[in-house]
Order: sequence, then C-alpha cells, then structure tokens
Amino acid sequence: MPQVPSLAAWAPAAWAVADDWRPVIDPFFASDTGHALGEFVVGRLEEGATVYPPQPLRALSLTALADVRVVILGQDPYHGPGQADGLAFSVATGLKLPPSLRNILAEVARERAGPPLPADGALERWARQGVLLLNTTLTVEDGEPASHARRGWEALTDALIAAVAAQPRGVVFMLWGAHAQAKAHLIGPDGRHLLLLANHPSPLAARRPPRPFVGCGHFGLANGWLVSRGGAPVRW
Repeated sequence: MPQVPSLAAWAPAAWAVADDWRPVIDPFFASDTGHALGEFVVGRLEEGATVYPPQPLRALSLTALADVRVVILGQDPYHGPGQADGLAFSVATGLKLPPSLRNILAEVARERAGPPLPADGALERWARQGVLLLNTTLTVEDGEPASHARRGWEALTDALIAAVAAQPRGVVFMLWGAHAQAKAHLIGPDGRHLLLLANHPSPLAARRPPRPFVGCGHFGLANGWLVSRGGAPVRW
C-alpha cells in the first residue's frame, strides 16, 4: 500500500479492479465501515507502520466477478518483507515458498500428470484462469500477523464471497481450515456450488484428522466438477 499522508490520497475506491466488482467495492468504501478502515490504515501509515501488500485488491483486478470459477480463501496476507502479492497464498516470483504454499503445490503435484510445476509460488497463472485467491483480511503489518483483522476488511470480503455465490454459474469453493469454513453460510445451501472442505494447508494442520489437507484431492475434484458442467479444467 502506498505510503500516503491522508485518507483522500489512500483512495481505495480508485484502485484498479474489474468493473463488475464495483457494485460491491464502491458502496463499501463509501460506508462508515469503509471510512473507519481507511482512517485506521492511513493512521498506521502515518505512524510509520509498513503495510503489505502494495495492491490489496489485486485479486479483483486479475479475476473479474463474471469469470470466477473457483474460490480459494486465505486469512490475511503474508507479513514478511516482499512476500504478499495481493493473492491469497501466493508470493512474488523468486521468493522462498512459505510452508502452506509448499504443501499446496505438493498436493497439486501429487494429483497432476503432465509438465513439471513452475518453480515459483506466484499464483497469477491461477487467477487469470478464474481462480479467485481471496484473503478475508486484505492488509497486514510487517511482522504482525492478523494486525489488521477485525478492522473492517471482513465486511468487504464477506460481501465479495456473497456476490460470487449469487452468480448463476456454479463455482467451486475450497474452504481450508476453520476460518475459511466459517464463511460457508455466505455460499448458501442450494447445492448450486461445490464446497470442498479440508484442514488448513499449514504444516500444523495439514495432516490432522478429520479432514487432512494432504491427500484431499481438491484440485482434481474441482476440475472434474467443472468439466462435468461443460467448463474447461484449471491448469494448476
């Protein structure tokens, strides 16, 4: 996020997103909750905090609402220097893979037959295929996980999830861990979407029962469901 001196300069409503997200984004930043969030973030910047990522709404610029086929929910961005790139679980090209992302890519490799996986953890290639990589909190401070939780981002990301769930086309929701699974009520019980549940891919939880992430098969299940409905598989 830019180091800016005022709420007006922060101007989140002007950040680049696909046009069809605007009916969700613009009312939020015009609301009391959106203003309070902006005041909080600007205040922290003015106090000298380092805030990641540089583009908090990047997932919404790479994946239009109408193009969403799969949603993967994270919690908040990586809090190490240069790691967070605005997409859940993704890191900038060339950086060491964080443990959760390493487990995610290992699961892809276990399920996948074909060319070798890319050597880096930049997941823009997924986002451009309709995979919405959304954290529930979109900013964080250096070295302080969850430092911007419960400041207002959750109201926006809940509205984004609900907007995806309201689309006529069925979508795959990969809900990993209790935090993501708590959003299931936003998706609805009508069976139009595919909900895939597993533990979080963190090494602390990835192998634990009752739903281990390791071996969950979610990437193949997602593609099978998409193809069965006349869609193209995601090139994981």
